[in-house]
Amino acid sequence: MNITLSDEQLAIAESARAFLDEHGSSARLRAAIESADGWDAEQWRAMAQEMGWLGVAAPERFGGSDLGLVELAILHEEAGRTLTAAPLFPTLGLALPALMSAGCEARQAEFLPRLIEGEIRAAVCLTGASGAPVPGDVAIHLTADGDGWTLNGTAEYVLMGHAANLLIVIARIEGTTGWEGLSLLALAADRPGISVERLTSLDLTRPFSRVRFDQVRVSDDALLGAPGQAAYAIRRMLAVGTVMLAAEQLGGAERTLEITTEYAKQRVQFGRVIGSFQAIKHKLADMMMAVESARSALYYAVRLLDVPDEMEEAAAVAGACCSEAFLQCAGDAIQIHGGIGFTWEHDAHLYFKRARASAALLGGPSHHYEAVAGLMGLDEASEPAT
Repeated sequence: MNITLSDEQLAIAESARAFLDEHGSSARLRAAIESADGWDAEQWRAMAQEMGWLGVAAPERFGGSDLGLVELAILHEEAGRTLTAAPLFPTLGLALPALMSAGCEARQAEFLPRLIEGEIRAAVCLTGASGAPVPGDVAIHLTADGDGWTLNGTAEYVLMGHAANLLIVIARIEGTTGWEGLSLLALAADRPGISVERLTSLDLTRPFSRVRFDQVRVSDDALLGAPGQAAYAIRRMLAVGTVMLAAEQLGGAERTLEITTEYAKQRVQFGRVIGSFQAIKHKLADMMMAVESARSALYYAVRLLDVPDEMEEAAAVAGACCSEAFLQCAGDAIQIHGGIGFTWEHDAHLYFKRARASAALLGGPSHHYEAVAGLMGLDEASEPAT
């Protein structure tokens, strides 16, 4: 398999990096963090209307450019370099695959054109208080109620839920377990009975929210596909989401390596730049090896996302490799920077917090390794997950 990017894909990466150099500075990121909204609305508008990012993986019939998942991964990788404070990943990395995989043409026609224009900002309600990956802790319950349904429960750790106006909800029909009985719904965030509470989060650049559903009445029109039959769509969403999150993690790891390498070339200690010390050289070399290994795993996985029998395993490998690479690089960056790396003014802590938070978002490295073992039949007690 050839995982080398084409000239057109390299041009997309170059264009995205130039855009984020202008619209994704550290000062702008910190301003977004400290704003009342907690995210960069102007950057989001520019992504949609000036750059056309939101339609990269959407079908042409809905106004997208239908380029593909490699191009979508490229955008996530570049966004990860700057810790973008916009709902790019929850909207394109999770909600878009859910809408596309559920196969509901009417809902796609309703939502995708507005998503591509930047009007829709989505968040996905994945899990409950334990944070266990799906299907382990689906906290929203769907109960038949006359000619419709009632939703109850509380979703925790909803990424950028405070910025969303559309919620993609994983709900379980009462009395079912495992992957059976899971449904996907698309609901307006301001629907009666839904409340969103922004939480104090480790990652200041991309906070979590708590979303409560209290006797929320819905009709069959709110469902993406048949009730209780969303297992494949959810697994597809989680596989694509894991890979796009991995792309972000790769971008963050690469950027921390670059920042740290530049610092090691300039910082003088004991009469020499610290980059000349063998211990620092070894650290930087290990960081580079982690980044390059993660890159190979990522773009291998992207190309297997359209192979149903292999997408989950490849996604899990990419998730583990890229998560570990980002954690390693962000941690080593602080160590090599020394005292300044622990200060609020330096960006090292922002990357470290993003690395920690993203590692827990769709399951950390250990979860992904267990998923690979289960999918390969190496752990018969482990149910494949994603």
